[in-house]
Amino acid sequence: MLELYELNVFVHAAEASSFTGAAERLHISQPAVSMQINNLEKQLNTVLFDRSRRKIRPTEAADALLPLAREILNYATHIEESMASLHGKLSGHLQIGCSTTAGKYILPYLIARFRQEHPGVRVTVGICTPEGAVGQVCDGRSQLAILSSEAACRDIEYRPFFEDRVVLIVPPTHPWAKRGSVTPQELVDQHFILREETAGTRRVMQLGLLEHNIRLYDLDAVMELGSAEAIATAVEAGIGISFISRIVARRCITNEHVVEVPVEGLELKRQLYMIRHSRRAQTRSQSAFWDFCRAPENKEFLRMAK
Repeated sequence: MLELYELNVFVHAAEASSFTGAAERLHISQPAVSMQINNLEKQLNTVLFDRSRRKIRPTEAADALLPLAREILNYATHIEESMASLHGKLSGHLQIGCSTTAGKYILPYLIARFRQEHPGVRVTVGICTPEGAVGQVCDGRSQLAILSSEAACRDIEYRPFFEDRVVLIVPPTHPWAKRGSVTPQELVDQHFILREETAGTRRVMQLGLLEHNIRLYDLDAVMELGSAEAIATAVEAGIGISFISRIVARRCITNEHVVEVPVEGLELKRQLYMIRHSRRAQTRSQSAFWDFCRAPENKEFLRMAK
């Protein structure tokens, strides 16, 4: 009979491509990880990792076992949570992937509200790319994910989560800080700080500017940063101006570190989605959080967060 603990150790070792990495995640020793993997290999009569190099590599057998092991562990979690619910409490470990900066700002507040009702649920949020978020849900590493674009996957269920506004911010010392609005054509004369090419806010900005016959190469891009928070700091320092998520800029705007300037005829928005796997068994904590985010009071909270 397969041991759940051995499968759990195997999953962590395969994901980390390292026995040491698995040991750190599980808070056990590296020899303990090796022992569990050896036991599993003997039971399955197959080699799961190529140990001939400095970094272990999963074998073909390990690649075949990995999704099955995740599925078994997911069902085991579902059983544990179902039994715990018979005693009137919700417990378990909820893993959420997040690919958007706006999502990172919203999730902690929702999770805090959720845990007030269900303190027995532990939540882990992993930051990743949109493709990574979908992949984690598809292979069972995350039960839920927040992302800003729909990906082609027939087994993924999408639900609108939050509509994010993308706004123009300038330093308080900038001449536009005293203006009620500016025209799109005025943007081409300014120093711009851009997000990286894969960022959702950058795609939204590009599409919005194209409606006014302005292309990205028409702008004077002086800096590119991979973090909206870093961009807000750079704008505050006077390096340039930028379009970023308003929920990220809100604190800086409130504290008057930067100024939001409306652009005439340019209203930039993007839809964030919450996703889950439609064919995989849902844990009770996963189902509870999925429904929790759609409760009227939390939908109102999300509306007010814009």
